[in-house]
Amino acid sequence: MPSLTAEKLIIAFHKLSDFLNQPDDEFNSVTDLAIHHNAWFQPEEVQRSLSSFREMLNPAALEKWFEGIKVTGTPKNIGMILAGNIPMVGFHDILCVLATGNTAVIKLSSSDNKLLPALLRQLVIFEPALGKRIVFAERLKDFDAIIATGSNNSSRYFDYYFGKVPNIIRKNRNSIAVLNGKEQTEDIALLGHDIFDYFGLGCRNVSKIYLPEGYEIKNFFEPLEKFQPIINHFKYNNNYDYNKSIYLVNSAPHYDNGFLLLKEDTGLSSPLAVLYFEYYKSLNDLNEKLISMQDNIQCVVTSTELQLESGIVTFGQSQHPALWDYADNVNTIDFLNSL
Repeated sequence: MPSLTAEKLIIAFHKLSDFLNQPDDEFNSVTDLAIHHNAWFQPEEVQRSLSSFREMLNPAALEKWFEGIKVTGTPKNIGMILAGNIPMVGFHDILCVLATGNTAVIKLSSSDNKLLPALLRQLVIFEPALGKRIVFAERLKDFDAIIATGSNNSSRYFDYYFGKVPNIIRKNRNSIAVLNGKEQTEDIALLGHDIFDYFGLGCRNVSKIYLPEGYEIKNFFEPLEKFQPIINHFKYNNNYDYNKSIYLVNSAPHYDNGFLLLKEDTGLSSPLAVLYFEYYKSLNDLNEKLISMQDNIQCVVTSTELQLESGIVTFGQSQHPALWDYADNVNTIDFLNSL
């Protein structure tokens, strides 16, 4: 098998980034097909995902990332069970497997089985040696390690079936925002992207906000008006109508701006089209609370200084992870390098 050096991989990944600036007709036809296959994968959401990959795969970032990567001489088979909640959500995990010189044995999600193969076919055009390192499988077998992403429910099955091999098994996580009441209108408008991009379906989407006591809810709602067209998507609208009717029937207190329901709740994982909120008395108390919940939090969107180990991003940036922003704060490269 042809040798794959870090230099060759960097060149191939960067060529893919350039390609995504101006995809060819064949790739565009696949994106059209994906949109018809999955109604959540609207054109702007697919483009949003591709744009994120373009940013991620810039030359400076690739050089920095590869400084901590050793490309193995003997590739191991890494079984991969991918999620399908947002377009091409498993791409970063695949990059990690390929960057370490291993073979990605991929079980695609039925919700996202069009875009990723097309993206990886293009990558193989730029570096043909990767053709032997990318395998699609209906059933995983003969693997040396597993990376599996799913729900809290499916993670129990993953633990049962794959617990005896080295693994990364991901469960449900949610992202939150912390406001201090001093945010500008522009900050809240940017936070809207963290809430509404990909219709709020990603683990990096904000599903709950923490507000200082006495915060005026109108200061939060008004800057979000530009996201009102989200209600025109029939699946999102169905969720909005359903949750609104539940709250009305149960006389559950909530705020409603016509496309987002805001409900006070101690939970982290809000239903689609709903954003939970909770008031806090002091940042010190909130910080201690968040530290105790870190295993359930993907990232924290805030301009406030918090004493958390990682996962803090500025407004509007939750859906723009860098190459070294690993899901669940588990360094995938270190895991693969240790095999």
